Amino acid sequence: MTRKDIPGQASLVFDVALLDLHNPKDSISIENKVVPKSCERISQSGDFLRYHYNGTLLDGTLFDSSYSRNRTFDTYIGQGYVIPGMDEGLLGVCIGEKRRIVVPPHLGYGEEGRGNIPGSAVLVFDIHVIDFHNPSDSISITSHYKPPDCSVLSKKGDYLKYHYNASLLDGTLLDSTWNLGKTYNIVLGSGQVVLGMDMGLREMCVGEKRTVIIPPHLGYGEAGVDGEVPGSAVLVFDIELLELVAGLPEGYMFIWNGEVSPNLFEEIDKDGNGEVLLEEFSEYIHAQVASGKGKLAPGFDAELIVKNMFTNQDRNGDGKVIAEEFKLKDQEAKHDEL
Repeated sequence: MTRKDIPGQASLVFDVALLDLHNPKDSISIENKVVPKSCERISQSGDFLRYHYNGTLLDGTLFDSSYSRNRTFDTYIGQGYVIPGMDEGLLGVCIGEKRRIVVPPHLGYGEEGRGNIPGSAVLVFDIHVIDFHNPSDSISITSHYKPPDCSVLSKKGDYLKYHYNASLLDGTLLDSTWNLGKTYNIVLGSGQVVLGMDMGLREMCVGEKRTVIIPPHLGYGEAGVDGEVPGSAVLVFDIELLELVAGLPEGYMFIWNGEVSPNLFEEIDKDGNGEVLLEEFSEYIHAQVASGKGKLAPGFDAELIVKNMFTNQDRNGDGKVIAEEFKLKDQEAKHDEL
């Protein structure tokens, strides 16, 4: 209808439905805050948040939801990666907090809107903060129990057996060795677990119980583990150390527990033919370990260690070691054999 269609002096009747309104001076508003009883830290600019949200118009029309995608929305805050209203509304939140953020259009998608969001629309975001971290974060360790004798502490190279529960910060259980009925076994410092876990198991004594919180850059990163660990997730490990086998000095895979025989080559070369084959070498090393005269690095494949030791001695690669090739570790700088 145009003005030409309206008779002169006519009284007009309009039926109006007010969808929303705002003032250009409006800021965001925070409503319906539900804050956990424990809130040790609040988010700040530069933090990386994982959160769920429902996005609606003021009349309740849903335009987007992370829940429908079954994955959190993950972003840095205070850095301009999201609309200004959300950048501001996500500051000062606690892990586990729920809040409603009402965003006026000049702090949202403006006069033009975006996708199914109308221009100049006031937006309502109901959010649930799953976790957040800062790229500068290290791990957090809280020890809950130490036995009376806690003098022997774990270090790089030690072989550890431990139980753990792995969960997200919201309590979602990811994995548990207790549920599986078997320990998790690693050599500390060998790259067998994520870096944060390796750090969290250091300087721990047998019987100790501790909680280790690991930020994603020291855990499974942005990718996570498909179907198991969400991307960019902060992880919580409740750990109990059950057994510790002391490792060897760094750089060694085998050591002698005492004086080394001056006739070592002759002892290994049982048939006296001046040549040592892998079978002879392996039999001798295992005999020394069994008698307590020698020790292999714990937690590794013993046969592989012995084979590598033999290969290091076999300088020319002909499958046998002669006396001229044979050397102890302290007689050279680059080999780990004896």
